[in-house]
Amino acid sequence: MRIDFYGHACVGVQGSKKVLIDPYLSGNPAASLTPEQAEADYLLITHGHGDHLGDAVEIAKRTGAQVVAMVELANWLGKQGVEAMGMNLGGSYTFADGFKVKLVPAWHSSHLPDGTAVGLPVGFIFWLDGLCFYHAGDTALFSDMREVIAPHGLDWAFLPIGDFYTMGPDDALTAAKWLNAKNYLPIHYNTFPLLQQDPQQFKQQLEAACPATCHILQPGEHTEI
Repeated sequence: MRIDFYGHACVGVQGSKKVLIDPYLSGNPAASLTPEQAEADYLLITHGHGDHLGDAVEIAKRTGAQVVAMVELANWLGKQGVEAMGMNLGGSYTFADGFKVKLVPAWHSSHLPDGTAVGLPVGFIFWLDGLCFYHAGDTALFSDMREVIAPHGLDWAFLPIGDFYTMGPDDALTAAKWLNAKNYLPIHYNTFPLLQQDPQQFKQQLEAACPATCHILQPGEHTEI
């Protein structure tokens, strides 16, 4: 298996299935992948903001990937000609091939670029090839990370550290302590001037405070797991 970081909050997990999350590629100055190159069996969309919804419609139509999103966002995707499974907070589903996904809260907002509201933002917990992954999406720090999300026994957590729109490094460090994952990947930073952070400093602080490994990937890099 491998984890690919494609820039901003776009992460790919490849094993027996290819999972792609928040494919913001077109217009992303940090993107290492084009929409035409993206491959996915499952496409997970945390919320409707353009830097997360991104190229989901084009990629889903081309690849036939199973899209999973909050029900209101899934309904909007349906109007764009994409078959998306609309779920809601706390709900989980196991597909016939064994891939399991669960929607968990994220404290943020969710609307399309034209201002149309499309339900609540979410994070995703998903299971692939015996490992448990958590993509927090865009979120503030909130105590359910400790009470609701951590008990799933996370192998990997993808956490925003950019501040301004999401958690910054200090809150993300608290989140890491609460989540008790084995591995962390910081996301949603350095794409734009407002999101400038030092990932190496975050890595040092996290590994000093938690019995875990923090992986720093530049857009286009991957790590084998």
